[in-house]
Amino acid sequence: MKLDNNFKERRSLGQDVFEYLKNAIIDQTIEPGARLVESKIADMLGISRTPLREALHKLEREDWIEKNPSGGFQVVTLTKNDIEQTFGIRSVLEAYAARLAAENHQDRDLAPLEKKIEEFKICLKANDSDNLQKINTQFHDILYALSKSPKLIKMINQLRAQISRFRQIILKQEEYAHKSNEDHVKMLAAIKNRDGRTVEQLVREHIIKGKNAALKGIRQEEKEKKNA
Repeated sequence: MKLDNNFKERRSLGQDVFEYLKNAIIDQTIEPGARLVESKIADMLGISRTPLREALHKLEREDWIEKNPSGGFQVVTLTKNDIEQTFGIRSVLEAYAARLAAENHQDRDLAPLEKKIEEFKICLKANDSDNLQKINTQFHDILYALSKSPKLIKMINQLRAQISRFRQIILKQEEYAHKSNEDHVKMLAAIKNRDGRTVEQLVREHIIKGKNAALKGIRQEEKEKKNA
């Protein structure tokens, strides 16, 4: 685990360390199942144990890490059952948010969604997987913001943060990446028509495709590890 040490001058140190470690878990700089040893992390970041413990306890509360039976913490490894359940719940919440977006948006609100679809197409042609992930997230963030429901958006984001660890695995599958943008085009068309029922169904199917792609990617990684 390689981390930098630029935390000494931060004001909200505990929160900054929390965000840093969470992002390292998401992009798998810190891998699933990895042990987090307080003394080593504190030394690497050049900070005291107090803000680090604050960050670790928050990570535990939000289910990013769990206590290790032999002491300390380890990164939570999501099981296939966890993925099934989380994507299932996401499909319901995000489909509802899309329906509200179709019903509540102003016509001028849709230009940013059209822009993201075009940016995604450019990245597909360039095989730019890093930016595909970023643009995909931005598209969904813009879409769900149109629901005008802060509580719903907060619930969606809490679930999506956990699944974001698999975003890279999902969008690296070329077939899925192309289908994902095709889905976005259909969603936008339904929203323009204020067809809440159709966009709700499209989003639900879109999320389930993501679940299947995540499970496929995990199976492939497990196979590669066995053959290594």
